[in-house]
Amino acid sequence: MKTFSAITNFVTVVTVVLNLFVYFYPDIVNRDGQCDWHRFDDDTPLPKAKYPWIDQLPPAVKSKLLSNFASLRQDDGSSEDIHILTFGDPQINGNWPSTPYIKRLDNYGNDYYLGHIYSIMKSRLRPSHVAVMGDQFSSQWIYDSEFYNRTYRFVERLFPRDPEYKQTVLDFWQRQENFDWMEWMRQEQALDPNHRFSSRNYADVYDWVSLDRNTPNYDQPLFINLTGNHDIGYSGDATWQHMARFHQLFGQNNYVITYDAGTEKEWRIIVLDSLTLEGPALEEDFRNYTWSFLNHIKADLNPNFKGPTILFTHIPFYKRAGLCADGPEHKFYIDYAKEPYKNGKLRSQNHLWHNTTQTVMDIVFPNPDQNGMILTGHDHVGCDDWYNYINGEWVASKERQEPQRKSVREIVVRAMMGDFDGQTGVFTGHFDKADHKWKFEFTYCSFVVQHWWWASKVLALVTLLLQSIKFLI
Repeated sequence: MKTFSAITNFVTVVTVVLNLFVYFYPDIVNRDGQCDWHRFDDDTPLPKAKYPWIDQLPPAVKSKLLSNFASLRQDDGSSEDIHILTFGDPQINGNWPSTPYIKRLDNYGNDYYLGHIYSIMKSRLRPSHVAVMGDQFSSQWIYDSEFYNRTYRFVERLFPRDPEYKQTVLDFWQRQENFDWMEWMRQEQALDPNHRFSSRNYADVYDWVSLDRNTPNYDQPLFINLTGNHDIGYSGDATWQHMARFHQLFGQNNYVITYDAGTEKEWRIIVLDSLTLEGPALEEDFRNYTWSFLNHIKADLNPNFKGPTILFTHIPFYKRAGLCADGPEHKFYIDYAKEPYKNGKLRSQNHLWHNTTQTVMDIVFPNPDQNGMILTGHDHVGCDDWYNYINGEWVASKERQEPQRKSVREIVVRAMMGDFDGQTGVFTGHFDKADHKWKFEFTYCSFVVQHWWWASKVLALVTLLLQSIKFLI
């Protein structure tokens, strides 16, 4: 009995320690400040305690308490900073009749491992925006029913939201009916180009359900879902069916949101479907629509836009080999007997082409006195580079050089998958009142490989069993 009691107590202690590690990993695994919004200067407000007794604690203890327990913080809405969490390429798998039960369990746990990361970081930082950098799923070659199943898991387990923010997903999941992509195609093809752009041009949007809300919704942050090659395919195999269901359940593939237009604090978000920029494409309409979107930005918005841009897109921009894990590469369908109609079309790519990069950056970042930020996915390892404007063209480098204009930083967001230590990208923007310019900063908050999360759950069950037996005997 004494031996059993000692074992039970030991397992209980290990379980408590491991679960404390899993729930407080931002402060255990990472350096100070790495999992918090960046403080640029003394103007950046610090979290304020809701209760006076907290102010009596040592500063280090107070800081950790306020960081980890949102209920202890005042929510005065005083921060005017830009607060965005980014999550790279979750790539959730599906279950098929032939899927072994152990793999089904692994998929189930992986959903909640990823959801744990989001839950911890959302509670800790209360972002205004959340961006998932594309490749929500592991494959685009799935039936509509499986697409609905994975989208349901996406909004229920990985990134849970209130019912009104996921009702469309729930409706499609419950009905399990094939989406009428042909009707959506006819509607899109009939759209006037000006009307298409106006339907993708927004101002001061912080809430997709309440578009007239002009302040951040920290309880339900604005979600930005990017198209990834595993969601809609590369341009050489992206179909109307792929695009229709993505639009219906994840949102538009191209859009722009301008904030504080006409003021010195003006800035904008551009969401760009880089998968439909290049070709040859299976559906050239998609390329035409994306380039039309960019040309409307250039002609209609840029003449009056004076601020910086934060660009969200899936495919990284062109850079020489050696700067990132993936070098430049394009592949095309050649002698593809299975689907010969794809021969000659774009099959895969690591980066955008050099010319595409130059054109897009000239349009997206028109103001030489403003910096900017590109946030991409695709390369799971992640990368961090500067695009410097030298002798009339954008050149990627590990060093910032600004001889002619402000440089633009590109972050290829490291994947949130367990194999890459469950990363969360923490993006902060701050308006410098002395320089009258926005400043941007980006850090990673790392978790650990998913086995630690699994161990915490298994040990919790073992502890419950052992403690129950101990109580009964």
